[in-house]
Amino acid sequence: MGAMDMNAALLKEMQARLDRKLKESEIEIVEYWKEQFDRIAAMKPEGIAALQQQIKKITEMMGTRVRTIKKEMAN
Repeated sequence: MGAMDMNAALLKEMQARLDRKLKESEIEIVEYWKEQFDRIAAMKPEGIAALQQQIKKITEMMGTRVRTIKKEMAN
């Protein structure tokens, strides 16, 4: 096997590992937010205001997480 073939095989393996890791991370993220929305769905809000408040809380959490990730990427 030549050096080019070894490099191509290594690159392919690394890409497969990266793809798998990204998919695992995506699953974790989606599961977390699904749990958050499941909590809202299970609530028995007394009115639309309580529901809106819970949704706003989740969107704030999401915004905070996005800002944190962007800061980490910038460093």
